[in-house]
Amino acid sequence: MIDTAATLKTAEEHMSKAVDHLEVELTKIRAGAANPGMLETVRVDYYGQMVPLSQVAAINTGDARTLFVKPWEKKMIDAIEKAIIGANLGFNPSNNGESVIIHVPMLTEERRKALVKSAHSEGEHAKVGIRSSRQKAMDAIKAAKKDGLPEDHAKGMEADVEKLTGTYNKKVDALIDAKEKDIMKV
Repeated sequence: MIDTAATLKTAEEHMSKAVDHLEVELTKIRAGAANPGMLETVRVDYYGQMVPLSQVAAINTGDARTLFVKPWEKKMIDAIEKAIIGANLGFNPSNNGESVIIHVPMLTEERRKALVKSAHSEGEHAKVGIRSSRQKAMDAIKAAKKDGLPEDHAKGMEADVEKLTGTYNKKVDALIDAKEKDIMKV
């Protein structure tokens, strides 16, 4: 016999993880305003070890167009600059001897549209994850029907899974819409 609560809980956990992953991916898509999350993918050579930038420096915003990266050790400034350039984020860092300064350029209309397309692509990946979780739950319900789960109970579970899927798809759509508005705002 199938544990209905466990099946729904597992499906919801996987759908929630898909939405959480989408939120992380959307922070990496820059919308024009300076955001420390823009540098999340940057990895720095720290004594022969590649480590995330956040482990060797503090990252702060000065204003809507400037990021300041203050290394814990001054001798890391050159390595940090090299890593930011190498990350291919479209930034041209400079330094003042104390910290690395990044001026975030304004986005062109063409670049904005490309970023919106990228955000929609990430949203579609999240929806694929949600559909996959839905399918696994439905398969578990079908298997339980073969093992003697009453038809009306199975139909109720399937309706719950569909409702859950709709809820998480709406969350994805809301995140993508918000990101699109943020990107297209001049």
